[in-house]
Amino acid sequence: MPIDIRPDDALIVIDVQNDFCPGGALAVPEGDAVVPVINRLIGRFPHVILTQDWHPAGHRSFASTHPGRQPFETIAWRYGPQTLWPDHCVQGSKGAEFHAGLHIDTAELVIRKGFRAEIDSYSAFSENDKTTRTGLAGYLRERKLNRLFFCGLALDYCVAWSALDGRRESFPAFVVEDACRAIDLNGSRAEAMAQFARNDVGVLNAAEITA
Repeated sequence: MPIDIRPDDALIVIDVQNDFCPGGALAVPEGDAVVPVINRLIGRFPHVILTQDWHPAGHRSFASTHPGRQPFETIAWRYGPQTLWPDHCVQGSKGAEFHAGLHIDTAELVIRKGFRAEIDSYSAFSENDKTTRTGLAGYLRERKLNRLFFCGLALDYCVAWSALDGRRESFPAFVVEDACRAIDLNGSRAEAMAQFARNDVGVLNAAEITA
């Protein structure tokens, strides 16, 4: 069903950074394929917000900081299970930069996340301890932005956690599926889609969004 864009709609573009694209340290399969789709969406939306993974070197979510551990293993951490990742999106690195083809000039806000060395961060709204906030919810409310449309990388991690947190904050939330790609680690893509259905997160394609 087509959805008409309204003045209080916001497009939230999640982590379209070099390290999540082919050739990057934590490449999402076909990650760069989202760029032209997202650029078309950016041209339609009145408000655009970007998130940027922004880890210090030696972040505790990196497998390299846990001797004997390998990337994609899971450990128990103080706020729950933690997937260990390859070193990625290190502050100031080329890998942390936005994809060069992404049209970022009209973005009104950039939320950097994951910059606390002891806490991983997937969601645009809060870090993975679920108590450390980014301030995005307050920003959206103060600016009277309402419906949120999420896209980017990766569908089953940072996009999913952001969209689900958006619903928990009582915002209508949609995921633009063809403007995302997934890591799909141990069935994580299917689980994300099931979570969307259970939590009233809409899933649609970019062609269904009309200016």
